[in-house]
Amino acid sequence: MRRRFATLDVFTERRFAGNPLAVVLDPQGLDAAGMQAIAREFNHPETVFVFAPRDGAHRAALRIFTPAAELPFAGHPTVGTAVLLGRLDGGAARDLVLEEAIGPVRCRTAMADADCGRASFDIPRLPAEAGTAPAADAIAAALGLDPADIGFGDFTPAAWSAGNALCFVPIRSRAAIARARPDLGRFDATFAIGGRALAYLYCGEVSQAGHDFHARMFAPGLGVPEDPATGSAAAAFPGLLATQGRYADGDHTVRIEQGYEMGRPSLMELSFALRRGALASASVGGGAVVVTEGTIEA
Repeated sequence: MRRRFATLDVFTERRFAGNPLAVVLDPQGLDAAGMQAIAREFNHPETVFVFAPRDGAHRAALRIFTPAAELPFAGHPTVGTAVLLGRLDGGAARDLVLEEAIGPVRCRTAMADADCGRASFDIPRLPAEAGTAPAADAIAAALGLDPADIGFGDFTPAAWSAGNALCFVPIRSRAAIARARPDLGRFDATFAIGGRALAYLYCGEVSQAGHDFHARMFAPGLGVPEDPATGSAAAAFPGLLATQGRYADGDHTVRIEQGYEMGRPSLMELSFALRRGALASASVGGGAVVVTEGTIEA
């Protein structure tokens, strides 16, 4: 049958930048294998399938697939789908709740024009450490870097999760982060957490003034050799930041740039609140713009 879909570029406000996303609006009757096949056909970092919600007070239920696997939660699919649903609902600023496998995700969305909007979501689960990070020499070997490239300031490798576990790898400079080339023979064994290997590299040197961190993310086992923008990493990042002592109690906003090495610049806005030295809440937001609309036979 013909199923409606749209594609969007997410964590950007212009087409052909940011992180591409496919959203299938008529997934009824598809099983997991069928959805996985469609995600593989689109070959975007993620493809979302929009179902009727289980709770009538919510806007939709989502299933999220990379080209190789289903995810319980992901950031750029949440932002992009919220913008698309807001557009379909008339474009006025509104709150909505999306049901994902991790649980309900509360979003805010508004359109800037007919095709471009912004959305943010409250992280559905506070970040938690997800085990012990690999040693710096193992990380360096798996990324084609020198051990001296790993770490800057007080930042050291760590594993965190707010739904998807990632290894957070601080890199001393933008020049070093640009040199990273995953060694596929070592990558999975080095970075696997809970059966999946994702490496999120970040540094304090940025490409554009007003940004706070520069990042890259690799997940070859998920069919994503490199991700232009990783919202689930941004969702976990405040857990790590809260341990560094860099931020006082109060409300903070951190801007994370990603995708520059791929020619797909992206910007994620991470807002978080610290209370008595502990993370109390966080949200991730950014822009999204519709690129294509059509139908797929499946």
